[in-house]
Amino acid sequence: MKIYIGSDHAGYELKHYLMDNFKDAEFHDIGFIEFNKDDDYPKIAHDLSNRVLSEKGLGILICGTGLGMCMGANRHKGIRAANCLTPEMAELTRKHNNANILCLSARLIKKEDTLEILKTFLETEFEGSRHEKRVEMLDN
Repeated sequence: MKIYIGSDHAGYELKHYLMDNFKDAEFHDIGFIEFNKDDDYPKIAHDLSNRVLSEKGLGILICGTGLGMCMGANRHKGIRAANCLTPEMAELTRKHNNANILCLSARLIKKEDTLEILKTFLETEFEGSRHEKRVEMLDN
């Protein structure tokens, strides 16, 4: 599965840390490739969201708090971005909300903890069933 990843300047280091620690994942770097370039988080969130929608992959967005990226991504119909601070949040948002974008904070979470959050997000499947109707309601 394709995994799109993007960050602003605050998330740049964490983005590369995650890519370095998940060598088997097929990451596609969408945003903030180098310093001194455009790193407006709304643009990165929109670009990544469009790729997730068109390519049917998963996404990871990283900024200082994870909040700005989450707000930008959730403006797209079909995107269910979740700002997760714990592995439990990542598990539940995949199981119950069928989240397709994980938003992470580069400033509020220990780097080591983001590894478990991302691992949980990638390994957890949507439960469907009673949650299906609720997820559909999000796009209405």
